[in-house]
Formats: sequence, C-alpha cells, structure tokens
Amino acid sequence: QLRSMYDSYVASLSDDRRELVSRFRFVDFAFKVVGVGSVGTRCCIVLFEGTDIDDVLFLQFKQAGPSVLETFLGPSQYANSGRRVVEGQHLTQAASDIFLGWGSGPDGNDYYFRQLRDMKGGFEIDSTSEDRGAGLADYGRLCGWSLARAHARTGDAVAIGAYLGRGDRFDRAVTEFALTYADQNERDH
Repeated sequence: QLRSMYDSYVASLSDDRRELVSRFRFVDFAFKVVGVGSVGTRCCIVLFEGTDIDDVLFLQFKQAGPSVLETFLGPSQYANSGRRVVEGQHLTQAASDIFLGWGSGPDGNDYYFRQLRDMKGGFEIDSTSEDRGAGLADYGRLCGWSLARAHARTGDAVAIGAYLGRGDRFDRAVTEFALTYADQNERDH
C-alpha cells in the first residue's frame, strides 16, 4: 500500500525532483502521532537511504481531507485534497520544500508528502531574561510580517493596499480584535 502511495506521490513531482528521489531506496516507516488539528488522520514517516547510511531522506506523508471552506465556497478546483494543500503552500511560501507533493492511497484517501525537518523557530515564553517583553514584541512583528507576506502573495497586493489606505484605522481594528480575542482566551482558560 505504501509503495502505491509513494508511486502516486512521485508522479506529482517535476522531472528534476523525481530524479532526486529516485536516488533513495525505501528502508522503513513508522506511524506518527499528529497534532490536535489532525487527530483521526493518518500520518507516517518514511526512511529512505541513498548511497550509504549517512545519506538519508525522511519523508512525511499526511492525510488531507476536504477544506473546511468547501461548505461555504463549494468544492476545491483540485480533485485531490493533498494537491490543494500543496498548491496552497506554494502560493503562500516564498520557498517551499523541494519534495513537497501529493498522492492518493489505496484506501481512497488523499495525502501530501514533504520532507520531515523541524525548521520551526519560536519564542521562549519561560525565559527569565529581563528583555522578555522586547523579545515577545519582536516575535509578534515577525509573525505578523510572515502572515502579511503570505496574504500579499495570494491576493492582489495593490487592491489590498488601496482598500487599507494610508490611515491607521485597519491597524486599530486588528489590534482591538487581537486584544478582545486574547481576553476571551484568558476567560476560557
């Protein structure tokens, strides 16, 4: 079953990427426990080996279901939900994983594949540093910049800029929403 899914994935890659993955051979796989938003979906890590045991590639494949937006906007233009995820990542990310692709399983489910590499950054909340507030503000700015950049890549930047105008009305509205949302989270907690 895994081989069938893998072959389907490889077919989604461009020729140069297909050539790269063909240099690796399957060694083993393991199921992976997924986060809260993906509970109930299948996720596996697959180990491939290249020329020797130091030349390894880990691929993750993860089940992709229909978008929650389909209820309101109609079905995706992509028949494969994994492809929808991949195309969305290509739109929003300046440089996507070179092994990002999609496929279907013999179980009838759609999947997307990517390299398994933890490249996330974060802010150490429990830091005892005196400048924790400044660090958190910097982190917030970076997150906001990344989100704005992703939105600008997927929308019409000129139309968005014209809509927002030169004033700070939008900034104040987003700030008010964020503070209200934070207060609600605190009350819920």
